[in-house]
Amino acid sequence: MAIPDFQSLMMPLLAFCAEGNDVKNKDAIDYLSNLFRLSLVEQQQKLPSGRQKVFDNRVAWAKAHLKMAGLLEATERGIFKITPQGLALLHAPPPQLNLAFLQSIPAYQYAKSSRLPEALSPLLPVRDTQIQTPHEIIETAYQDLSFRLADELLDRIKHNTPTFFEKLVVELLLKMGYGGTRADAGAAIGKSGDEGIDGIIKEDRLGLDAVYIQAKRWKDTVGRPEIQKFVGALHGQRAKKGIFITTSRFSQEAEDYVAKIDNKIALIDGKSLCQLMIEYDIGVAPEVSYTIKRIDSDYFEEES
Repeated sequence: MAIPDFQSLMMPLLAFCAEGNDVKNKDAIDYLSNLFRLSLVEQQQKLPSGRQKVFDNRVAWAKAHLKMAGLLEATERGIFKITPQGLALLHAPPPQLNLAFLQSIPAYQYAKSSRLPEALSPLLPVRDTQIQTPHEIIETAYQDLSFRLADELLDRIKHNTPTFFEKLVVELLLKMGYGGTRADAGAAIGKSGDEGIDGIIKEDRLGLDAVYIQAKRWKDTVGRPEIQKFVGALHGQRAKKGIFITTSRFSQEAEDYVAKIDNKIALIDGKSLCQLMIEYDIGVAPEVSYTIKRIDSDYFEEES
């Protein structure tokens, strides 16, 4: 039979995880290929780039969207399991588990949104590819790839050490133009604490102003009380600017509070952190490039 599309794999993949145990990527791929009775040729078929098998890629996409919806979660590299929300959905399944249904889940809506500039991460509606131009299809695919990459980056960060997170924050701030030299940044931020780091870093290479940093590898939402503590720390340092970085997200009350105070506070949640890592090439590398060409009108213009 034909290789199923990734949306058709969502419900079978979720059902395979129903017992709640850790699941390896390979085991899920083997189970689904047997379920859909794929031939050996179909199992080995590769994408045009030749870098990945078509079916493996579609299983990965199904898993990525289920994770964004909070129905699956990564436990370590290459291993995942179903969440309580995923189990609840299996007990009361929708008529069809696809992208259109996932759009109704708040966690999925959040995963597909961002406070970053629209060019970096627009909110993508489910589109009918039959009415899209080739350029729209390419742009949509590129943005979806970026969302999936950001999701994978966040998993890696959460399952790494506080020391690694400290190094990551230093690297990113340097790439963004903060901190002067690497030695300056490392000395300023290298105060390891429980589940995060804190410190002061130069706003620019001349050190004309200082920015207070707080970074938390949290799973829970960061609420207004934590931001208020951070603002209190700013006052103690006589600082007017701060950056609060978290691997989780900020509550609406926390964002509203920051918008009303005099201090300039930048809130960077896990999703925004990963989008910045992609933008500044931190922890990512090019996989394949496609060049889209157009007619060079000047070439066809004859001199009079």
